[in-house]
Amino acid sequence: MKRSGRTLKQRLYGLKHLGRHLRRARYFRGHGVHSPYIYNIVRQVFMRRTLIGDKHDIYDALMEREIPRRRAIELQNLATHCNYPTFAIDRTEPTALVIATLATPAEELARYAERAREAGATLAITSPYHTAERWGVCRELIDNHPSTTVDNRAYLLIFNNHLPKQRFTL
Repeated sequence: MKRSGRTLKQRLYGLKHLGRHLRRARYFRGHGVHSPYIYNIVRQVFMRRTLIGDKHDIYDALMEREIPRRRAIELQNLATHCNYPTFAIDRTEPTALVIATLATPAEELARYAERAREAGATLAITSPYHTAERWGVCRELIDNHPSTTVDNRAYLLIFNNHLPKQRFTL
């Protein structure tokens, strides 16, 4: 007789994703990240739950666009940590940080990445896994990008600075 009301197959279903979870476990709390720059971003940005600094303009703009609070805090902290003076949301104007939300169609993301590369800006693409088409474009951007990319599942960061070509999946 079954004690839990579920069959053995149903109870073991969660183990199917074990390999993916174990691969990502090595990046927990920054372990396995060998770049000091990215390690500091993981520790100072991704692991913080509160806003740092006095400016909260990115946070306010993202909350108006109904981006989840935690992600808005992380992107605001990224701008504060990296000292980005300007930002643009869903626009390709030359700024230090360009944020592409779900309002940006997947076919426009390559143009955003090219404009960010020309301006030397950091591009943050929110919800890269939202659709298969969006993830396909993001995967192509990662493969063809000459500098560092960081994928933390909620958004994809594409840096256009002095960093070497590296890919981090957190």
